[in-house]
Amino acid sequence: MSLEAAAPEGSSRQALIAGVVCYLLWGATPALFIAMGKAGASPLEILAQRAMWSAPWAFFLVLITGQGAQALAVFRRPKLLAMLALSALMIGSGWAVYVWAVNNGRNLESSVGYYITPLLNMAVGALIFRERIGRIGVLAIGLASVGVLLQALALGHFPAIALFLAGTFWGYGLIRRHVDAEAQTGLFIECLLMAGPGLAYVIWLYHSGGGVFGHGLGRSLLMMAAGPATVAPLAVFAWTTRRLPFSTFGFLQFLSPTIGFLVGLANGERLTTTGMVSFLFIWGGAATFVFGAWRASRRLQSAE
Repeated sequence: MSLEAAAPEGSSRQALIAGVVCYLLWGATPALFIAMGKAGASPLEILAQRAMWSAPWAFFLVLITGQGAQALAVFRRPKLLAMLALSALMIGSGWAVYVWAVNNGRNLESSVGYYITPLLNMAVGALIFRERIGRIGVLAIGLASVGVLLQALALGHFPAIALFLAGTFWGYGLIRRHVDAEAQTGLFIECLLMAGPGLAYVIWLYHSGGGVFGHGLGRSLLMMAAGPATVAPLAVFAWTTRRLPFSTFGFLQFLSPTIGFLVGLANGERLTTTGMVSFLFIWGGAATFVFGAWRASRRLQSAE
């Protein structure tokens, strides 16, 4: 099983705590979107608010990391700007489907998408980029594939949400791997491109007498919380990436869909016996993936 990762010199306790906090924040976002929905916001308004309020927070990150000049330079490079527009489309469409799903009782199906994302990365890497997958990788993908098939039986329909979320997240990661821009700069440009349509929609909604923002301080602050809730985990992620070994991230990345799974159960989503069995296969695939990442990390350390 080939895993492209550079194990850092050491995994500090602070970095581990930060990594856990990062994925806990990501896992808690469905609860925020559900609260926004209960406050009266439609999925489209939630998406618009998320895009609109993420931009200033992402700009703040650019400033504190000294990447202002790089961000301005993006607008002088049409090809780079086009790549970031494409990545913004990928992440924005993923956001849209995810927000709709969590506000329509589809948290369990959404969590499947994020469980299988790293396994999809591995499978597509083998099919398209001819990356080598060992027996552990094949077993992990096989278990997850059985889980997705069982999930379709449990749902009674094709698990389109789960596969769409996994696909857009994979596509986003693929594009960003080939973008010549720092993480904070890229995130800011993406948020900026989405903020314009988001702001226009929120203004139109307000003047038409609808929407939540601008109708009460508490509800307005709740809408604004979508900004830091989106950007803060990404900032923590960028800091911890260079300080934790790949095997640790292999475990941590499954925290957020687990929390999403629990949020779904807490909100009364029905889990059938077939659905539970499907999650057992998916969790088995995730655990196998983590084991493979841990073993690859140990091999790298022993080779140094």
